[in-house]
Amino acid sequence: MNFCRLFIDRPVATTLMSIAIFMAGFICYPLLPVATMPDMTTTAIMVVATQPGADPQQMATSVTTPLERRLGSIADLESIESDTNAGQAQIFLEFSSSRNIDGALRDTQAALRAARADLPTGTMDADPQAFKMDGSGFPVYLMSLTGDQKTQAELYDIANIRIKPLLAEVKGVGRVEVVGSTNPAVRVELNPGPLYKWGIGFEDVRTALASANAFTPKGFIDSNGQRMMLSTNDQAINASQYRDLIVGYRNNFYPVRLSDIATISDSVQDVYQTSYINGHRAVTLVVTAQPHANTVAIVDGINANLTHLRDALPADVNLVVGLDTSRSIRASLADARLTLVLSVVLVVLVILLFFRKMITTLIPAITVPIALSGTLAAMAAFNFTLDVLSLMSLTIAVGFVVDDAIVVLENIARHMEEGKDRYEASLIGASEIGFTVLSISASLVAVFIPLLFLPGSAGSIMFEFCMTMISAIVISMWLSLTLTPMMCAHLLEIDHGEESRKGILGHIAFVTETSLDWTLKQYGRSMHWCLRHPVLMGLTLPLSFVVLVGSVVLMPKEFIPSQDMSLLAGRIKGDATMSFQEIDRRLREVGAITQTDPDVTSTTIFSDDKNSGELYIHLKEKEERASAEVILDRIRKRLPDEPGADISFWSVGGSSQGGSSSKNTGSYRYVLRGDNVADLFGYLPTLLSALRASGKLVNVSSTTEGQSVAAYITVHRDTEARYGITPQLIQNVLYDSYGQAIVSTIHLPTTEHRVVMVLAPQYRMDPEMLRQVWISTAAGTAAGGVASNLIRVRSDASTSANSFTSLATASIQNSLANQISGNSSNGSAVSSSTETMIPLTNVASVLWKPQPLDITHRGSYYSANISFDLATGVSYNDAVDLIKQTMQTTHAPDGVLGDFTGTAGDTRKLMINGGLAFLAAIAVMYIVLGILYESLIHPITILSTLPSAGIGAVLGLWIAGESFSIIAMIGIILLTGIVKKNAILVIDFAIHAERIEKLSPKDAIFKASITRFRPILMTSLAAALGAVPLIISNGYGAEMRRPLGVSILGGMVVSQLLTLYTTPIVYLWMDAIGMRSKRLCYWLLGLVRRHSGTEPSARQV
Repeated sequence: MNFCRLFIDRPVATTLMSIAIFMAGFICYPLLPVATMPDMTTTAIMVVATQPGADPQQMATSVTTPLERRLGSIADLESIESDTNAGQAQIFLEFSSSRNIDGALRDTQAALRAARADLPTGTMDADPQAFKMDGSGFPVYLMSLTGDQKTQAELYDIANIRIKPLLAEVKGVGRVEVVGSTNPAVRVELNPGPLYKWGIGFEDVRTALASANAFTPKGFIDSNGQRMMLSTNDQAINASQYRDLIVGYRNNFYPVRLSDIATISDSVQDVYQTSYINGHRAVTLVVTAQPHANTVAIVDGINANLTHLRDALPADVNLVVGLDTSRSIRASLADARLTLVLSVVLVVLVILLFFRKMITTLIPAITVPIALSGTLAAMAAFNFTLDVLSLMSLTIAVGFVVDDAIVVLENIARHMEEGKDRYEASLIGASEIGFTVLSISASLVAVFIPLLFLPGSAGSIMFEFCMTMISAIVISMWLSLTLTPMMCAHLLEIDHGEESRKGILGHIAFVTETSLDWTLKQYGRSMHWCLRHPVLMGLTLPLSFVVLVGSVVLMPKEFIPSQDMSLLAGRIKGDATMSFQEIDRRLREVGAITQTDPDVTSTTIFSDDKNSGELYIHLKEKEERASAEVILDRIRKRLPDEPGADISFWSVGGSSQGGSSSKNTGSYRYVLRGDNVADLFGYLPTLLSALRASGKLVNVSSTTEGQSVAAYITVHRDTEARYGITPQLIQNVLYDSYGQAIVSTIHLPTTEHRVVMVLAPQYRMDPEMLRQVWISTAAGTAAGGVASNLIRVRSDASTSANSFTSLATASIQNSLANQISGNSSNGSAVSSSTETMIPLTNVASVLWKPQPLDITHRGSYYSANISFDLATGVSYNDAVDLIKQTMQTTHAPDGVLGDFTGTAGDTRKLMINGGLAFLAAIAVMYIVLGILYESLIHPITILSTLPSAGIGAVLGLWIAGESFSIIAMIGIILLTGIVKKNAILVIDFAIHAERIEKLSPKDAIFKASITRFRPILMTSLAAALGAVPLIISNGYGAEMRRPLGVSILGGMVVSQLLTLYTTPIVYLWMDAIGMRSKRLCYWLLGLVRRHSGTEPSARQV
């Protein structure tokens, strides 16, 4: 039965079926999500916990470690890493690629709820929060509010109440953060002198502030059938209402007001936050996408609401967009689309050049848009994104989808040249070539099947790419066996060479025809020579394999090529002695330097903690400026050479090769870990100095490099017991003084403000003030200070400081009073008598000790992160060797180990997994080809072409100066399909000639090589020219496309020179081996039969 005849005889049905395939893609195209790259890290979750006033060590011990213990028991968790600094902890969880991210998030939230019992009570801002991380962790949008007439607190309220909810409603938005300021608050900055003078304790002030805000239900009155609600002015909502608050009575009921002992102002909760946009003070909203979200759709959703957002703002507040990552994505996709169109045009020109008839050219050309459109529909069905990689796969697929149609058309045209009419030629030609097309497509699909199961980030990339290619191949095969024969039967015209050659087109046709004839003659002569010297040609196969393996081993390697996305990032990290005011000054200074660069359009700056700040720099369009490396060098040269802070800049290339840390200063990150903390942190400065001195790495930094000075309060327990003071009381006094304690909440109709109590700046910034801290002896608890922040008692003048019975009685009274008022303080709301005050130095000593600014964990080890970028001309392999050699020469302590994290850390694993997947692909191809040809020998002949494809690709990458990356690996995989197709065309014809025309193997393979030379040349040129636009494009994403184009073009050139000669040689060798194996099998069978007593007949032998 002729399968193709069913469609040749039904042109209307075949046409409508093809139109349906095209319309499916046309409808699905607008529905495809848009992104720069496939989502590679969708199994990452970040947990954030805050505890204002906590030092890094205390935060790591009381918050981070308990959370890590709980989170570490979640199923399918591959790695856990934490970064703890003053007041904040970030924990990064990496799950296996098979783990559903939503299920992992639910398990993480359950673990956080279970961890509440292990965490401190009363000092944390809120419960720890868990967020799904998007592919790169980089914000998709930055929006800033500026207003010279507004305070930072007012701008924060506007951003938090009016703007943030609208941004969070946009589909695809995962997280919206407001940075540059914090929640508005009434700041009560205490003066310790008057407190000591009036004998008022810190806890008494805290209780008074908490009691000023009751805001509890009052009930209602039912009178004569009418209900009246009760309400009071039980809240103080601004600084002016707190100033007259009475905190105690002294000297015969003289009132001591809050303004007598403190400075009260309307400010913000955390004063160590700042943000600027193009030099103007601002509050910035940072928008991060959900995993798998459409970045362009997110930005479109935000931009659609911009008018509404601006209308919601006061007249004196401006809204400025500081960062829009969709701009580069749109441009990258536009460049990729242009590359795709150019590839289609070049492929059509190749077809026209060979067939020289417009109507004939239309037949294979029409399959390109239909197959590509059908592939878009398949991508939508698989929930793939329209990104640089998928558009690259579509560009390369142009050569594949047209190959099958060309092969079918060329075979039908050959029969027409022999004198058959269109219909008969189409039936015979399609029937002859159908099995060949099926073999080509099946073996090509077999290449991609093992790659679908690669784990990790490489698997995420490969799965999308391979499924896109498989969809294009299957649709192309279907069209070449249905639509192409039908169109040939009705439209095919061939050029018999009888038409007159006139004009430019006639001259081009004449030159093309003459060149093809001459090339074919030269190929025939050289083929005769090769068939006479088979050993010499056969030696090229092992030689090319050896060169391929050696080249791949020696080549510089990277996971994904870095891209220029018109985005730069920067970070300023000050040392432990640098004040926040100095960090703020340097941020503004560096921001002004970057803003004056001619290629910079906007600069957004914000601080993320007291000692560091971040910069996001938007550049002009790529074609309007210098390269990102040039701009970086220009900015770095203009930076002031001032001690005390490290300033790092790097280009944001769309992928996070350093892993999950939010404090990277470069694209790569190396993590040291060890059991001995002293050895680890003692060795780190030595390693950092050696790496910086090498000159091969830039932006070298470590979050654990900086050491601060911590005041260590050593409590003398015997002495404090005599005074009736507990360690808990000392902690309370220190936290009230320096912890920016939130002592009350002000409930407003649309938001909540805080009341913050702390020492005034002039006392808080002077370390010697610790020696002047006074503790009230009336603050002991009946439970001996065991319970944290439960009760605090007061004593009157007649009560002895050592009368613990009286203290216990008063404890019960104040405990009940505090519980009724709803606050957790230990003091009394209004102190009516002078309390006994004891200096801190009487019961404790103050020691100054070094302490790290950041504490990092990786797994169950202490760790130290080294972040860096590569200097110009330095590869990832060079960096790996440099760090290994440096650790050897600097004598790293025993037990200190290190490895790369993120996608860079996966490079070696990628190469191993890629090699194994490639071997598996070869095995699958052998099985598929063996089944199709019912032979154990012929698949080996076809697979013998693979080394030549790889060597051409690697040599092309060497010459072009490209590294061996996952993109280059994709190129080599695609080459195996293209080159293997050539071998299938030749071998299939040779087998047919042997069986039907009864030719000898040598004559059959020679005739096959000559007959199939034309379609092989056409399909190879189509594939090679389809890759040319990938090489010559210079827009966004060109860094990703170029290695793919170079590897395919280089592989096509070398493989054509080799396989056209080696395939016939290997075919003859395999045929001879097959014949000898068959004779050997017959001989062994006869031997067995003789031994068993049954002599075989001559006919059987």
